[in-house]
Amino acid sequence: MYPENFRYTKEHEWVSVEGGVGTIGITHHAQGELGDIVYVDLPRAGTVVAQGKTLGSVESVKAVSDVYSPVSGEILEVNELLTNSPEKLNEDPHGAAWLVKLHLSAPDELLHLLSSADYQIYVGEKA
Repeated sequence: MYPENFRYTKEHEWVSVEGGVGTIGITHHAQGELGDIVYVDLPRAGTVVAQGKTLGSVESVKAVSDVYSPVSGEILEVNELLTNSPEKLNEDPHGAAWLVKLHLSAPDELLHLLSSADYQIYVGEKA
């Protein structure tokens, strides 16, 4: 359920890195806790974000939750699919419903994130 090549945060975001570009999203666990997602607020391309700082927010029928960036960098692309179809986050949080792509400015930050196995233990303990 949680891809092995992703790194995870305790705030329930994930990042997958390829060639210095990180793709960021929220985890399956996060979308399950949120319930039906109705709106996604994301930054514009060119925005610089820092690890652990707010990247945007996700609104569900239950609540509005901040999304925190697992890594630092400059936003290259925002997933426009979520503008008109925020419910895709409930359907495919680790695939088509990624949030943003960014150029990593501090790749070493990945070392401080959880592996797939560690994240699964974390959410298991938290449940």
